[in-house]
Amino acid sequence: TFKYSNLKTSAPSLTKDGAITVSVDVKNTGRRAGDEVVQLYVKHLNSSVPRPFQELRGFKRVTLQPGESKTIEIPLPAKSLVFWDANLHSFILEKGKIELRAGASSTDIRLKQTITLNH
Repeated sequence: TFKYSNLKTSAPSLTKDGAITVSVDVKNTGRRAGDEVVQLYVKHLNSSVPRPFQELRGFKRVTLQPGESKTIEIPLPAKSLVFWDANLHSFILEKGKIELRAGASSTDIRLKQTITLNH
């Protein structure tokens, strides 16, 4: 079993040409060594276009011994958050807020944090 804690970002907001690093601490709370795949999802809050409920934007596998903890870092570039605007005929990054979600799967989200997308 694994415990997630301390979800952090390298910055509170993200600009259209920028990137942030999302980090989360993972601890093996079981009695055996094991692998965990930490997954990073984003949920677009108040998007002007229909978006999926949440989108996988990164993941990292980690092997931990019993009781061992590690900080996992996953990069999140702004360009991974764009969508195709049919009216403008280009990809755009919509200003607003997104919710970062870290977990073991799309149905096992352990931590959430909201950040702002700026231009």
